[in-house]
Amino acid sequence: MSRLRLLFCSILLVASSPVFADAASHDADAKKFLQLTRADKLAVPVYAQVQQMFAQRFAEAKAPESKKALLESYQAKANAVLDRAIGWDKLEPDMVKLYTTNFSEAELKELLAFYQSPVGRKVLERMPQLAARSVELSQKHLQSAVPEVNKLLQDMSTELNPPAAGGKKK
Repeated sequence: MSRLRLLFCSILLVASSPVFADAASHDADAKKFLQLTRADKLAVPVYAQVQQMFAQRFAEAKAPESKKALLESYQAKANAVLDRAIGWDKLEPDMVKLYTTNFSEAELKELLAFYQSPVGRKVLERMPQLAARSVELSQKHLQSAVPEVNKLLQDMSTELNPPAAGGKKK
């Protein structure tokens, strides 16, 4: 009986080896893709925003330049907090899983091939500026709708909470 179990476990181990190898290869492709797309830099704006918040608070406090070391000390402490929460070593495993569950290994290989091509490198290089400009364009067009949307919000509020009696409409 134990020989049968040993044989079964051996067969199972040998049969599952390609699955483990495929998963490792899939993960490796996801890591390559994330590296190529500089996903480890996604949190940089968050760090910059937090640094700016500390600098703004420092300025609002009208702190003298002689206290600049204190500001830098707190900025460093904030960076350490962010590193513990969103440092690449914390995000990478989840990001790898995100990409391996949404893209097959073959699809990741195609993405890698594209982003390593001249046009793919151009996309990577220009995408941040294109995304920023796209947001600016959207906001510019959205501004024309803001007054009308605000009026609709006001009208809805009026209908939900009509003015007190005294001849005014409900």
